[in-house]
Amino acid sequence: MANEADSKPVDGQAVRDQLLKLLVEVGPLAVFFIVNARVNIYWGTGAFMVATLISLVASRILFGRIPVMPLVSGVCVLVFGGLTLWLQDDHFIKLKPTIVNALFAVALFGGLLAGQSLLKVVFGEVFNLTEEGWRKLTLRWAFFFAFLAILNEIVWRTVSTDTWVSFKVFAIMPLTMAFAVAQVGLLRKYEQTTD
Repeated sequence: MANEADSKPVDGQAVRDQLLKLLVEVGPLAVFFIVNARVNIYWGTGAFMVATLISLVASRILFGRIPVMPLVSGVCVLVFGGLTLWLQDDHFIKLKPTIVNALFAVALFGGLLAGQSLLKVVFGEVFNLTEEGWRKLTLRWAFFFAFLAILNEIVWRTVSTDTWVSFKVFAIMPLTMAFAVAQVGLLRKYEQTTD
């Protein structure tokens, strides 16, 4: 029979924090999708930029920091969104996911070549893995980001703008979540015990 101390209740504050983090990250994409569907890609891009800024500020206020990945992505949204609006050319906003994912892939591969797991630097306080675990996790994410960059290039060049926006909102996020969940086995296998 399980000990009552072993079955810890779910921390309500932790659940609320995770839901808030999800809302802060997904909110700008939802705004982008809705405004694009109702008006066009340029209005959608402008709304995406504003929502991204609000999201970054909200992250700082609510959690005391802005995580690295949303910050890099946010800067790219502002740069490529700005180019899209200034030049009235939607190619820039379509290239943004390719460039962001390629940057993450190159950074992770480059870190490994230099003998450093950048994921350990970013998530070392969250996960306690062996060096081999960090290396394998970093390698997997690097390949995944490269895959997302290539996938975005294929999709935006072969479908309509509205279909690409739907792909960005409804395919990329679920793919990323599914990939993250698929890493749980690796996290468990290479977790270091603190005995």
